[in-house]
Amino acid sequence: MGTTSETVEETGEDEALWRDFPTGHEEATWWPVACTVGLIGLYFGAGLYFFGTGENAPIPPTIGPAVFALGSLGFIAGAFGWFYQGFLVDFWTRSTEDREPGALRGAMILFILTDIATFSAGFVYYAFIRVDQWPPGELPELLTPVLIVNTVALVASSFTLHYAHQGLEEGNRRGFLGLLGVTILLGVIFVSGQIYEYYTLVIHEGFTITTGIFGSAFFGLTGLHGLHVLAGTIFLGILFARGLLGQLSDGRDTSMVTISYYWHFVDIVWIFIIALLYFGAEFSL
Repeated sequence: MGTTSETVEETGEDEALWRDFPTGHEEATWWPVACTVGLIGLYFGAGLYFFGTGENAPIPPTIGPAVFALGSLGFIAGAFGWFYQGFLVDFWTRSTEDREPGALRGAMILFILTDIATFSAGFVYYAFIRVDQWPPGELPELLTPVLIVNTVALVASSFTLHYAHQGLEEGNRRGFLGLLGVTILLGVIFVSGQIYEYYTLVIHEGFTITTGIFGSAFFGLTGLHGLHVLAGTIFLGILFARGLLGQLSDGRDTSMVTISYYWHFVDIVWIFIIALLYFGAEFSL
């Protein structure tokens, strides 16, 4: 529903508040609500997974993963709609003078701070585990070639993303798209490597999230990080599509900057996970 230009002028309200709005209230958009519902489904599905494990489980084991998958899809759809309405719906009619890059970059920094708190909670949990007798049981083989491949891919992706942005600033469109494509490929390699690692641990070694206190710490932290890499890869894919459409340049690179912040943060978190979780589990640090 919308409002006439006369109404906007009389009330002095921002016309953007009424764009793409489904009802007659004053919210700017419902996409954040869609994101929240998706996140609720994601976490609710993870909780149902535990209720569905074991011999006397009260629910079938497939319900939790199904709810988790639906919640993940809902969150991705909500995030995409939110991103589209906020950045793309009026892209061609908005001048560079109308942008507020500082506010958007600040918002991403605030989001990263909340993510630091989230990962810190997981690391604190792991620290309490290490206070007690170590190891808390038989540990699986963690220092594998997959770990090396994943680490090289993720660390290299930070460099390719940096130089992709540099190419955008210099007007080198081919270099920008090429290096951004390589970054996306490296993200896909990391996610694929983690899926393979999980398959090996769960199927061949019987090591799952319910395998003692270390299992919950390991899969909790690496799984949370893996979801961040997957989301970042999707965001980079959107950037690549926008680059092909000519929607990114030196004067229009706020989304490139904010996603770069996010990607470099995810890379740094991985270094901590390697040091504390992988090597820390194998050696008494």
